[in-house]
Amino acid sequence: MYQTILTEVKAQVLHITINREDKLNALNIQTLADIKNAILNTYDDASVRGIIITGAGKKAFAAGADIAEFANFTVEEGTKLSAEGHATLRAIDNCPKPVIAAINGFALGGGNELAMSCHMRVCSENAKFGQPEVNLGIIPGYAGTQRLAQLIGKGRALELLMTADLIDAQTALNFGLVNHVVPQDQLIAKCEEIFAKIKNKAPLAISSIIRCANAYYEKRADGNNLEINEFGNFFGSEDFIEGTKAFLEKRKADFKGK
Repeated sequence: MYQTILTEVKAQVLHITINREDKLNALNIQTLADIKNAILNTYDDASVRGIIITGAGKKAFAAGADIAEFANFTVEEGTKLSAEGHATLRAIDNCPKPVIAAINGFALGGGNELAMSCHMRVCSENAKFGQPEVNLGIIPGYAGTQRLAQLIGKGRALELLMTADLIDAQTALNFGLVNHVVPQDQLIAKCEEIFAKIKNKAPLAISSIIRCANAYYEKRADGNNLEINEFGNFFGSEDFIEGTKAFLEKRKADFKGK
């Protein structure tokens, strides 16, 4: 049914696994579409009470977007990519069923944005988080500029966004980026433990809580539209061309500010 993810329902919880382990579960366009469709299919499915999203293997939840796929995109294609990414993550954010990210390793760039769109985040002790887009001469394109500030505060968010520094699991916990840190072999079990509590509560109340909590941020929706347009415009910059070329050639980028 899906090309890039695996799905399984266990004890009323849908498990979604990004199945691109050889690419460190990088998010390409097909992966975004698969995740969005899997999430949307649960909206009216009373048999599913919650969702866990994780990555295949033990190294990465999702190590960013698939840079090789978009390195030669035009401004119009870049804008469309960002809009599609926003649509997928909004489907998660607005899902009436609780969604937990089980972060089993690197959550970088689009991977961190995916994790942040989930209602809760549980990570393994080896997890690393970051938004390294400035190394490519670009900015986050899947609401990273918005959700990171919401979750950890503007100052910390701007530092991570502008330095491209990575933070470890304990720092992510201290910042409020994740809810829990556990050994990797206990990661899914911890998420299931949380759902075991939630499943005893009223489903309509749970859905209402999600809507009400999300409503607090609706007044900032213009920031998402701004990010979509800004992200797309970077695809017409020399710095983006240089940044993606340097990444694919495994060398340091030489940005000119153009």
